[in-house]
Amino acid sequence: MVTDLERLTITVGTHRHSALAAGPEAGDLVLLLHGWAEFADSWTAELTALGEAGYRAVAVDQRGYASAARPQDVDQYSVRHLVTDVIAFAAALGTDRFHLVGHDWGAMVGWALASAHPDRLRSFTALTSPHPAALRQAAEVDEQQQRTLSYLKFFRRPDGRAESYLLTDDCAQLRTLYGERLPTAQVERNLARLTEPGALTATLNWYRGPDGEFDLPGGRIAVPTLYLWGAEDPRFGRVAADLTASFVDGEYRFVVIEGASHWLPQEASEAILPLMLDHLKQH
Repeated sequence: MVTDLERLTITVGTHRHSALAAGPEAGDLVLLLHGWAEFADSWTAELTALGEAGYRAVAVDQRGYASAARPQDVDQYSVRHLVTDVIAFAAALGTDRFHLVGHDWGAMVGWALASAHPDRLRSFTALTSPHPAALRQAAEVDEQQQRTLSYLKFFRRPDGRAESYLLTDDCAQLRTLYGERLPTAQVERNLARLTEPGALTATLNWYRGPDGEFDLPGGRIAVPTLYLWGAEDPRFGRVAADLTASFVDGEYRFVVIEGASHWLPQEASEAILPLMLDHLKQH
């Protein structure tokens, strides 16, 4: 249960980020970054297991998701700022070198951090999201990938239409996005927070911050990397998943999680945890 985890507040500049933690403070730090549309509590199973294994595991409600870290300016949601936040999280927790685990948008931030600041990471684990350059290539050659990413243009609109669409009829479209893959209680917790004043707009600003739909940074990756991808993921296809290997120069392992879709931290924790723990142990 979430109540079994430590609740922290991590201050970065004028922002205060709510966070959940487990494990001894002296343990090697593992930072866990959630995606859209979810929060730090999406990592409950992973936090518990990592803490029991002796790591200091911390999942943070990131910029726009934490109620006290919600700038209004869209420019404040560029990947550059999101990467800087992660480095600041680690510094606030007393270390400058750490393991990073990211899901969905959290993984996209991870790819950018791993390429720009490899000296900061002991290891990187990406869930669902391929390397951004691999995704760009896939979108150019794979019609199915083009179709599944068609929502990006809509989410990037600044006129509020995306918010209205997602919130109408008691958040019917937001509920559909979870695809009945998450427990009802978790979905309700997510929706309660996303319907706070300004919250949904802040989270959609992650899509609006970059200059273009696929304008996400991500160069060559030297950090030891584990990439976990759900075979039934409706957003990111196999072409992009396979292409990711061509952008990783360091130690790399790609594992397909059969029967799983996009929400790996929650729907497939039993499958991914042994893989994550083995990857962390090696580095």
